[in-house]
Amino acid sequence: MRAFLDTGPSGLAAAQRWVPPRPCHHHHHGHCHRHRRRTTPNPGRALESGRHRLGRETVRLLAPVGDPEKLICVGLNYRDHCREQDARVPREPLIFSKFPSAIVGPFDDIVHPQDSSEVDWEVELAAVIGKKGRHIEESVAMDHVVGFTVANYVSARDWQMKRNGRQWLLGKTFDTFCPLGPALVTKEAVADVHNLGIRCSVNGRLMQDSNTSQLIFRLPQLVAWVSRFVTLVPGDILLTGTPPGVGVFRKPPVFLKRGDEVRCEIEELGAICNKVV
Repeated sequence: MRAFLDTGPSGLAAAQRWVPPRPCHHHHHGHCHRHRRRTTPNPGRALESGRHRLGRETVRLLAPVGDPEKLICVGLNYRDHCREQDARVPREPLIFSKFPSAIVGPFDDIVHPQDSSEVDWEVELAAVIGKKGRHIEESVAMDHVVGFTVANYVSARDWQMKRNGRQWLLGKTFDTFCPLGPALVTKEAVADVHNLGIRCSVNGRLMQDSNTSQLIFRLPQLVAWVSRFVTLVPGDILLTGTPPGVGVFRKPPVFLKRGDEVRCEIEELGAICNKVV
């Protein structure tokens, strides 16, 4: 995927020639019930050919970007998440990271570490960089974003908040602690990325329910800010923070246990679902 994103607009244009001109959001059990009238048949359109289709149950979806150079994280970036922990709204973005090795697919298992008893869920909007840049201006920052996907930003709160000198990295970066997917949705297909419902449920119980309108630092600000320090390259992933409703700030706290199923969903981007093992 990184190599594909490196091709820039020409690669995207080539890919779009293989699919219908616009997505259909009216599916039921995999069948489209609207837009039945197709454009003029074109043998170059893979979907219109009706060939090479695989049943969903026969494939394992991987993360849309499985090997980014950078996996950049933002803390305390929802106003309502700041309120739930009595934290002051940051004046500048709070940036940290996960190792890319934490990434797994949208329906892969989350492995509960032996070393933690406080594993927590965090639904996040992930933005994927599509154009290289450094010292990017806010006014053109979205030109450097190719699209978006859904992330579950899993955290071991004991390692984040009590161990490792309270440095966050280890608690955030256990293997399998970044399910990602189900697809990379290009920005042109999203009406307003800063007005999307964002939700997380555990075993069917709604835990997080907010909207990306609550973001303190929006994507242009985040891209501009991070690019002051590092060169952003195609495939880099920017995880934009989580809304309220995480387990650690519940009274009493609630943490994930083996057998739990976590579903993270963002309007227009889809849903990912991961079992804790």
